[in-house]
Amino acid sequence: MTLSGIASADWALNMPKGVTELSAETHDIHMLIFWWCVGIAVVVFGAMIYSLCAHRKSRGVEPATFSHSMTAEIVWSTIPVIILLIMAIPSAELMIKLEDTRDPDLTIVATGYQWKWHYNYQGEDLQFFSNLSRESQSARQKGSNVDPNSVDNYLLDVDNRLVVPKDAKVRLLLTSNDVVHAWWVPELAIKKDAIPGFVNETWFRAEQTGVYRGQCAELCGMDHGYMPIVVEVVEQDAYLAWLEGERGGAAALAAAGGE
Repeated sequence: MTLSGIASADWALNMPKGVTELSAETHDIHMLIFWWCVGIAVVVFGAMIYSLCAHRKSRGVEPATFSHSMTAEIVWSTIPVIILLIMAIPSAELMIKLEDTRDPDLTIVATGYQWKWHYNYQGEDLQFFSNLSRESQSARQKGSNVDPNSVDNYLLDVDNRLVVPKDAKVRLLLTSNDVVHAWWVPELAIKKDAIPGFVNETWFRAEQTGVYRGQCAELCGMDHGYMPIVVEVVEQDAYLAWLEGERGGAAALAAAGGE
């Protein structure tokens, strides 16, 4: 039972519903379009199969003599337009929401490097690098004799997580220091390029606490596969405590470096 559960998780074919309002809406739009496509396929291929079987030459069916039907042309032109409108209107509304980064509770600048992420909490006097965790680094080395299956979240864990408060609107400003990267966390329904010399914007508001993992989704060089993303969503009080602790640690390191 456990092995089948793991296999199902690894081979999930559909996109996750996620933990944000926008990720749920994205999933709903995806399923709406999927089922419309299924319905269209059933009608079109059903008609084709029926025609092939019911009007085959061996049954002695005589071919039709008409050249075209204006009624049929109007019907098969009108129906696709209606279907496209049903898909396009909610999709356009969702795209507008996805791009609306106004009035955030928190702004974080995420900068891609080969092969790590740097996070800068705007106005909070806090910034740090997020690298592949030491356990995964060790296991991935040739000749390490470490079984990757023994490492929890192999290649999907980091030394410093991106911590954000629950129910806060987090604006993410994405850029890169070298080549094109992509910040991708499926549970947040975010996949946005980080491009050198350019700033991309996106946002999310996580409605559930937890740890959500992603990766760089743009082939960015030799160690592209070792550039994970880990977002930890916590309650507001826990976030403030974490923020204070990180500031204190950073100040201590700066003081020690100045001595």
